[in-house]
Amino acid sequence: MSLSFEGRVVLVTGAGGGLGREYALAFAERGASVVVNDLGADTKGGGKSSAAADNVVEEIRAKGGKAVANYDSVEDGDKLIQSALDAFGRIDVVVNNAGILRDRSFARTSDLDWDLIQRVHLRGSFLVTRAAWNHMKNQKFGRIIMTASAAGIYGNFGQANYSAAKLGMLGLANTLAIEGRKYNIHCNTIAPVAGSRLTETVMPPDLVASLKPEYVAPMVLWLCHEQCQESGALFEVGAGWIGKLRWERSQGCIVRQKNQPMTPEAVRDQWDKICDFTDATKPTSIQESLQSVVDVLSRVESEEEVSANPAAAAASASGINPTEAVGQKLPPSTFTFTHTQCILYALGVGMSTKDPDHLRFLYEGHEDFSCLPTFGVITSQAAMMDGGLSSIPGLNIDFTQVLHGEQYLELYKPLPTSGTLTSECTIADVLDKGSGAVILLDVNTYNGDELICYSQFSVFVVGAGGFGGKRTSEKAKAPLPPPKRAPDAVVIDSTTRDQAALYRLSGDWNPLHIDPSFAAMAGFKAPILHGLCSFGFAARHVLKHYADNDPSRFKAIKVRFAKPVMPGQSLQTEMWKEGNRIHIQCKVKETDAVVLTGAYVDLHGTSEASPENLTQGGGLQSELVFAEIGRRIKDTGSELVKKVNAVFGWEITKAGKNPAAQWTIDLKNGNGSLHRGPYSGKADVTFTVSDEDFMEVVQGKLNPQKAFFSGKLKVRGNIMLSQKLEVILKDYAKL
Repeated sequence: MSLSFEGRVVLVTGAGGGLGREYALAFAERGASVVVNDLGADTKGGGKSSAAADNVVEEIRAKGGKAVANYDSVEDGDKLIQSALDAFGRIDVVVNNAGILRDRSFARTSDLDWDLIQRVHLRGSFLVTRAAWNHMKNQKFGRIIMTASAAGIYGNFGQANYSAAKLGMLGLANTLAIEGRKYNIHCNTIAPVAGSRLTETVMPPDLVASLKPEYVAPMVLWLCHEQCQESGALFEVGAGWIGKLRWERSQGCIVRQKNQPMTPEAVRDQWDKICDFTDATKPTSIQESLQSVVDVLSRVESEEEVSANPAAAAASASGINPTEAVGQKLPPSTFTFTHTQCILYALGVGMSTKDPDHLRFLYEGHEDFSCLPTFGVITSQAAMMDGGLSSIPGLNIDFTQVLHGEQYLELYKPLPTSGTLTSECTIADVLDKGSGAVILLDVNTYNGDELICYSQFSVFVVGAGGFGGKRTSEKAKAPLPPPKRAPDAVVIDSTTRDQAALYRLSGDWNPLHIDPSFAAMAGFKAPILHGLCSFGFAARHVLKHYADNDPSRFKAIKVRFAKPVMPGQSLQTEMWKEGNRIHIQCKVKETDAVVLTGAYVDLHGTSEASPENLTQGGGLQSELVFAEIGRRIKDTGSELVKKVNAVFGWEITKAGKNPAAQWTIDLKNGNGSLHRGPYSGKADVTFTVSDEDFMEVVQGKLNPQKAFFSGKLKVRGNIMLSQKLEVILKDYAKL
């Protein structure tokens, strides 16, 4: 199928003759509306005439094409683009072709010779392109051509000014290709070899005649077509031949040693190796370019006497040494928060007031106000966010190459809604995956002296493998595949365009999730959603569907991060129930791409089981009692609040585990409530008792006062309020 430009609007600068004229005619022949720009100046930039542009417009119209003339200088870029908008209503393609010459040997180049060339070639291309840029962004389409020259690529006697400007245009094009990627704006550079006013001064007449502009135009048209996905490339083109150019770099040589001065003699002695292009590399981005420097720093700083130990030598070269790193502890970190951070996190993972069930996580005045369980990763990640990893010996890694691979979180009790938590992070293991290294970090988080949650972060360091380490670890919390059947439940939830911008306020400030230019440098079309944000979405889907949004039911979660999510996409969580374990898989609904794999959520059992089953399964008989208390509060809560006006906390122990369960009976606020877990504020009185003794008290077999004086029942707070327990525990036979 032939390539059509029907409906496209093309601006060609310097289109009054030579290459520009050929481009304009070719675009028009294939249906484009063309703005023919030409100042009508001579090759040195002098004079001005409308005849050149007018003649090309007449040629196009004579063939049935659409074209208008523009006579402005490219230094008035806005005027050129406005001509396109006025005549055709849009701008799709810009071909920066206009140019002049002021050839002089370098010593004879005047300020004017230099400045005029930069203004027309480099600054002119900048001004014209900038004027078109926002229009292209808004319509999500644009194609831009920069015209460089062999003189810019290789240099040419007498053309220092011209060479500098032409290579500058290549640099401009490369950056525009990166910044334009997310908007479907492509920018490429050509170095044409063709007969024109500018080449006739440096080529023999017969060669100029044979290098026809029509042998260049097809390449320009292809690069500007919507089917062409090439961007950020450089091509030489002429005489029907096209070649793509790329940078090449030798393997190079490290010419310094740790704690030793670098000398020019060392450079001299290694010069042949520095300049040897055998097995040359071909970097294609600034990241690849900088990576070599980072690798050198790691290798030099980790240099040891390892020549007799190949594995140690490999470890030294990669910057990874498990023997040194494993078992090392990062400096402890503290995380102080209020209910505000809990609410902000809930909003960040997609909770909304449009769902009444979400209010308990969004309103601090709610009778069951709670913190989402997955907020535990926020408190834990503070241990690593402070740069502590960089201080660990044996981990000389490039932190720009670190990816979050897997995450495990286990709660030992529901998270408080405010307070100060302390986290201690240990390097649990370091694995060699060949293409990279995996670092396992175990984080224990404490509320005072009490261990409240445990996290395991699995991070992948790209390019840091090959140090001769083991590939697996018994310390790793392994992901698990879902059952081979259709999911038992599916929840679909939309993220917003601002989801990443909102989630990052919980503490992950990586610009990858907010800055388009930074995301483009990392190879993404736009900022991506945090993996831990998708993690939060999936966890709350399970919590709502299988645990009635009760955070005390949440025990643990494990996920592997497979692919990125773009803010605005919909997350589809598929769930399989296997006892108290819910296997999950999360996809992007629009693309069907799996983003969370090998994932599961473990829940605590419900209290609907029989006492026999609870005890057989290691559960608590008291759970049934509290379930009945909850039902009583639902039925007569307002009356109980009037009679009692107190908040009771319960810590139930079993087999010495302290506590095995916690409950809050709130008969002070609203219509009363019961929830599993500690009170978010301060309970009026808190009881600590074993599961067995609790049942003895409830059944009337053990007097509460005797239990207290014998040490079986411990009380903190207003002990006099314990007398009001009779109101709650009466009719023990029903309990």
